[in-house]
Amino acid sequence: MREPTYLILLALSAGPLHGYAIIGEVAQISDGRTRLGPGTLYTALDRLSESGLVSVAGEEVVDGRHRRYYQLTGDGAEAVAAETVRLTDLTRAARSRLRRNPGLAT
Repeated sequence: MREPTYLILLALSAGPLHGYAIIGEVAQISDGRTRLGPGTLYTALDRLSESGLVSVAGEEVVDGRHRRYYQLTGDGAEAVAAETVRLTDLTRAARSRLRRNPGLAT
């Protein structure tokens, strides 16, 4: 799973969010390292929706602007959980290797 996809799913794990809120959550989760543009985000959300990992949770108009909320599906929740386990295992393996070289230990 690509990092932006993981971060989008992780942002939605707390509950439904609209697009710009997802952008903000991704920036916060990644400590500002990942900044999604609207085009990138909405392309990813369309792809995630087509693959059944997210769905539209609702829509509203705020200050004359259309706002669509997205949520994880059951498959999306399973995917983000599985990717978290995979990344945790990878981190564990990396730390084990790095400990072999005292100059690189974390």
